Amino acid sequence: MQWNILQKQFDQYLKLERSLSENTRIAYVGDVDKLIQFLRLQSTTPTPPGQVKPSEIEAFLYYITSIGLSAYSQARILSGLKSFFRFLQMEDIRSDDPTELIDSPKLGRHLPDTLNVTEIDAILNSIDLSTTEGARNRAMLETLYSSGLRVTELVELRLSSLFFDDGFIRVIGKGNKERLVPIGSSAMKYITIYIQQVRPHQALQKGFENYVFLNKRGKNLTRVMVFTIIKQLAKKCGLKKNISPHTFRHSFATHLIEGGADLRAVQEMLGHESITTTEIYTHLDRAYLQQIIKEFHPRS
Repeated sequence: MQWNILQKQFDQYLKLERSLSENTRIAYVGDVDKLIQFLRLQSTTPTPPGQVKPSEIEAFLYYITSIGLSAYSQARILSGLKSFFRFLQMEDIRSDDPTELIDSPKLGRHLPDTLNVTEIDAILNSIDLSTTEGARNRAMLETLYSSGLRVTELVELRLSSLFFDDGFIRVIGKGNKERLVPIGSSAMKYITIYIQQVRPHQALQKGFENYVFLNKRGKNLTRVMVFTIIKQLAKKCGLKKNISPHTFRHSFATHLIEGGADLRAVQEMLGHESITTTEIYTHLDRAYLQQIIKEFHPRS
């Protein structure tokens, strides 16, 4: 069977059977496409999907290493290929998995960039609240920092998912998994101002009435737009760090753990399946504790 047909079938499988998000599906199908491109570099008639050998997968991984892809990128691409070849086994297109014995590259523990409270305040205070976009942006960034949302979860947030009387919002995370996340009083305050005083004066596009954060055209914001807004605000207040929406998520988790929050509770709020994903923030916590010891312990 041809590669392009199997790619489409693989995409449907990821969507309907595994319920993966659109971004994850695009990434996995793109991983398969990278392998196809590599095989075409080797031959004008690339090896059919049912006949790819482990040696060809290894050669592909060596190739993406040689062009400078990081160990994280390599591991993610290999994960997509493993899913694809397992899918081929399920469909009886092949009896073996050429990626089965190939190990992912060893990953060092990456410490996420964070903002301290002063830096977060500087960004929030740089927003012009007299404008429509400013009121929205303040509510949006307060929500990111207050609840630790992923950028996709933020742009997909619905009015019907706000439960301010109980102090929670309902979030649809990776794999369409639903979770309830606490939201702070400051975020609720600025969202309420935005909803009650700004949104009524916007022309809403049909089908987008339930989205919380809207663009000028009355549709929901895109991920790229959120990235752009945050980059512009960082530049405006003179912040030199390279930040993104995820920086607010990292800062949310780090500040909670520095304050003594239970790791399991933070895991639940972030929507991490594995506690080891959340434990990355304890490295920052240890550095913080060391600093406290040096500054305040009489024996230091």
